[in-house]
Amino acid sequence: MGSPVNKVVPSQVMQAGGLPEPSHARLMDVLNKLDQGVMVWTEDGLCQVFNERLLTLLEVQNGDIYPGYSREAFFATAVRLGHVTEDSADQARLDFASDKERFSATRVMPSGRRLQIDTRRLSTGGFVSCYTDVTLIERTARDLTKARQAAEEAELTALKTLAAEKSWREEARLLSELDEWLHSCKSQEELFRIVSTFMARLFPQSQGELYIYSNSRDVLDGKCHWGGGDLHDHIFPDACWALRRGRQYLYSADKIVFTCTHVEEQSPNSSHEDYVCFPVVAHGNTVGLLHIKFAPESDPKRKIALHRLALRCGEHISLAVANVRLRDELHDQSTRDPLTGVYNRRYFLGELRNAVALADRRASQVGLLSFDADRFKTFNDTHGHDAGDMVLRAIGDTLKDLFCKDEVCCRMGGEEFAVFLPDTDKEQALHIGEALRCAMEDITLRYGSGNLPRVTVSIGVASFPEDGVLPQDLMLAADRALYAAKHAGRNCVMDSQDTDPTGGPFSDT
Repeated sequence: MGSPVNKVVPSQVMQAGGLPEPSHARLMDVLNKLDQGVMVWTEDGLCQVFNERLLTLLEVQNGDIYPGYSREAFFATAVRLGHVTEDSADQARLDFASDKERFSATRVMPSGRRLQIDTRRLSTGGFVSCYTDVTLIERTARDLTKARQAAEEAELTALKTLAAEKSWREEARLLSELDEWLHSCKSQEELFRIVSTFMARLFPQSQGELYIYSNSRDVLDGKCHWGGGDLHDHIFPDACWALRRGRQYLYSADKIVFTCTHVEEQSPNSSHEDYVCFPVVAHGNTVGLLHIKFAPESDPKRKIALHRLALRCGEHISLAVANVRLRDELHDQSTRDPLTGVYNRRYFLGELRNAVALADRRASQVGLLSFDADRFKTFNDTHGHDAGDMVLRAIGDTLKDLFCKDEVCCRMGGEEFAVFLPDTDKEQALHIGEALRCAMEDITLRYGSGNLPRVTVSIGVASFPEDGVLPQDLMLAADRALYAAKHAGRNCVMDSQDTDPTGGPFSDT
């Protein structure tokens, strides 16, 4: 196989390079200390000098390469051992035959070692090739690339986590703020307005509606919506799986579930959109339905988070509806007459004081109607108290149909009622009183096997400030007008200005 490099015969060295033995020894000492493998080729293509590191890098034995070893044999051996391809060897031959001053190539050894080969032309016509092991360098570069990618992925994950944390904190803040506002609601109208505002902020890319059962409980009435969704005026209870099953219903296109009828009617393409229906429960009774249709979301974790947030919102809204309904029920019990449904005397007098004070500040007028059912005691004695209660309920229903929210109606006691009319002068009040008298006269009540006698009323009309500046003066003037209407034959409307100020109560039996 040949002698070791550092034992080259002096005559061979002298023939190859013309160097004396001491100079050759010093040269080899320097070359053998390099991390690179070095091979010097003569102009004729013969190996002149190489160092020990070259043998290690090329993975050959001592003696496999020797001075005078031809370059052609070197390439042929490399191809045979599979160190390089035939094409690579041909390219190297072309490079050596060209007039290039320097050229490079790479070689992958059987062990996986990667070599970078840089060749330079010498002034003598030969070449020097330097073999560098770049395995570690490339591995380090790959490791750096992987580390950089891992760092970028970690940074992206951290950013997503921070964004999710920020989103969660904002949602928690809005949910807390929603809860605070909901508990401050005094009416369902306020509640619906707050729900639509906050749900649009909590679910900015979603659509939704809130429905509440009607008094008859045969349909649910649309109360508010957000996100541009279409609000049904009414939906039937059996049109929603959540109401039919008595619990929240989460529809997801990737699950085996069925679309609610009210959603299909609203959106023909609803089978591709996730949504949730949440029964609104107050004191154990289902009072409504919260429906939220989600925007398309590719992140499964975010989708789950939105579903959970929707359920939490539904729970908060249910509790708020329960509180408002309970407050309304308690308010009605304390302010309304249980038989007729109109306001009671205590509430009416308080509202009348407020209306008079407001009219005084605005320099406006307030009309007041005081009336009762004619000969009601005789009616009760003849037909019984059940029939009398039916008449009183009919009067209450008629008042609720005729007058709006600002025109407060009340049952003062027995068969006596009153209505005050904000921003209404005496002439307008008289016309309204006449319309009320006609409406009462048109009431038809069936009791038992026949109809009850026609109900008529006598009405007294007064106004602020014409008939008094204090609420009690206004009530007294309206009562005097009522008594005058009784004296005038009943079933008529009387102006307080047309009465005798000294006139007393009238016995209507």
